[in-house]
Amino acid sequence: MGGKAAADAARREARGSTFPMASLRDHCPECTRRLVTTRFDATFRLPDRTERLCFGIPGGLCEDCHQLYLDPGLIEMLDLADGRCVFAIESDLVLQEQAWSSAD
Repeated sequence: MGGKAAADAARREARGSTFPMASLRDHCPECTRRLVTTRFDATFRLPDRTERLCFGIPGGLCEDCHQLYLDPGLIEMLDLADGRCVFAIESDLVLQEQAWSSAD
């Protein structure tokens, strides 16, 4: 493996072992408080200073420390591994579904 490929593989391995998604479904890996699992619309800033918008990304938001956790595999698939999430909000679709179900 070349230098960049080896570094990318090491980074993926480190992320996978640091944030295993199975344990993220219920509790925050930092403070062990409950995660609110829903869908988020998020903005990622990439190293070249461009931004990418993503809609309806499944994730977990910590009730206490307010950290957002996303599946590392999904981040890799979306080619956002080198990006940084700079903004996230619960998806409008989720909020609309909740409004409709409470109206019934």
